[in-house]
Amino acid sequence: MPVKKITLPPLPPSTRPPDLAYASSEIPPHFALIGLALQHAATALALIAYVLASAKISGLSGDVTRSMVTATIIGMAMATFFQSWGGRLGSGTLLVHIPDPLLVVLSGMVAAEYGAGGLVAVGLVNGAMALGAGYLVPRLRAVLPPTVAGVVICIAGLSLTASALSHTTGMGQTGEVDGRDALIGGCTLLVIMALSIWGSRRVKLFALLCGLITGVALAAILGNLHGVETLATTPVFGLPHIPVPVLNVDPGLLVAIGLLAVMTQLDTFGSVVLMQKMNDSDWRRADMNMAGLGIRANGLANLLGAWLGAYPNATSSANIALCHISRSTSRWIGLGTAGVLALLAFLPQVSMALTLIPTPVIGAVEIYAAAYLVVSGIELIASRALDSRGIFMVGLSFIAGMGVIFLPGLADTAPAYAQFLVKNGIIVAGITAISLNLLFRLGTSQRATQVLDTKAIDIPLTQQIVNFVESKGAGWSARREAVSRAAQAALEAAEAIQSADDRQLVEIRGSFDEFNLDIELLHRGPPLILDASRAASDPNLLDIEDEAFNAALDQALAGVSHTLLKRLTDKLSSGIRGEYSYVRLHFDH
Repeated sequence: MPVKKITLPPLPPSTRPPDLAYASSEIPPHFALIGLALQHAATALALIAYVLASAKISGLSGDVTRSMVTATIIGMAMATFFQSWGGRLGSGTLLVHIPDPLLVVLSGMVAAEYGAGGLVAVGLVNGAMALGAGYLVPRLRAVLPPTVAGVVICIAGLSLTASALSHTTGMGQTGEVDGRDALIGGCTLLVIMALSIWGSRRVKLFALLCGLITGVALAAILGNLHGVETLATTPVFGLPHIPVPVLNVDPGLLVAIGLLAVMTQLDTFGSVVLMQKMNDSDWRRADMNMAGLGIRANGLANLLGAWLGAYPNATSSANIALCHISRSTSRWIGLGTAGVLALLAFLPQVSMALTLIPTPVIGAVEIYAAAYLVVSGIELIASRALDSRGIFMVGLSFIAGMGVIFLPGLADTAPAYAQFLVKNGIIVAGITAISLNLLFRLGTSQRATQVLDTKAIDIPLTQQIVNFVESKGAGWSARREAVSRAAQAALEAAEAIQSADDRQLVEIRGSFDEFNLDIELLHRGPPLILDASRAASDPNLLDIEDEAFNAALDQALAGVSHTLLKRLTDKLSSGIRGEYSYVRLHFDH
């Protein structure tokens, strides 16, 4: 009996970027699929260090810690599967999950006081809040424009800089650069960059893996590979010991965990938007439904993993960087990664070995991830036209987020109950950007009108039209490309109107929502006749009698104007409204 081919839930239509090796819905060859899945799994598992740090804070025993690690990897596998599968489960993108770095201290505090059973309450609260945020986000398009997502992504990259450089140079412990660590980290980063830039298509797929192998081998040669002896005491096979749930956790801690879970979803939102942009060369705006599904996938996995005593998880920036290195965003790679994680969850010795990857090697991967996130965030911000409101929103958000990162003491001045939030630059920048975006929207109408002065000397008519379109487009945060086309089309339409003696421009109007940009030119006289066929109706104007020449020329020029306007706009119309005629220019946004 033939095996039925697995079919993934469909994704919204998009334009495949030509530089991708394997796009979102494409199935890579078996060799590439397995290799990329192993790379993603290894990258994610290297960050199990967050779980080990939390367990160290709580003072859990070795057996309980191993069980916690196993349960956490199962939770990561579920979240990665949900994201990649899509449909009603996740975003349908290659988003790999890792232990949430923001919950190290709070989870450690809960486990120290209530034991491993307290992590059940942590996971349940975290998952429930994320699920709620997932249903709320699709309704917040006006609150979360691409500029806000760009700020969050850019600050996420900048926040990685200190730890990345510290891990790569070995300055975290001694305060001085460790020559061997710097050599290991530098060689790892050099191999990753060289292969991802100059390597062949197949070599680029495994650039990160080659870098990791180079770094580990060099660390072994230099004597910087530590902890191998712990593998002897780690069992080859293991199952998680399901803890007895402890739900009577201090309400104050649960409130803090819940708020932090909601704020963490800003990072999830940014990750989904970044993957959407990577998968669509004609990307224009965030698909808020996909973003909500991505957040819900995170919440659902944390809810299910909580009953196993898992540490909560979040999306991985390092794995997004790996997608960029390999130029592969196939959902099938995500499903393969989920399968590898699920298998390794029951092989503690293997997963523990991956956590022994030297710190400088991890630092090199963090440097690449930080660079990619910073540039990607800037691209998102620059995709929209900005007026003074946008400039202040982006600039002040950066200052707030980076201020917390550069001056950690600022957080100590906040009330004790809020310090766990304001100590994180990503959260501070995200909240600031959302708040300022809402504030600056006050008094900003999505419709505008301006009377045109055709006799003005200081400001020519053409400049009045361009100023109107560009200033209003920036105020509405429209896409730069759409604003540029609208300005060109408005000038062409104005020239067509003014070319006739019996027509005179009176007014220009504009309106905008996230999907449509409309410019309307009102004028006296008969409506402009828009018929491209007229441009070719008389192939040789020189053969026309003098008395018919002017009429034929006007007819030909009208056809040319119509042809140009059709190329610049997505929809074009003219007519009469009240005492004036109009030309309406529509642009899909």
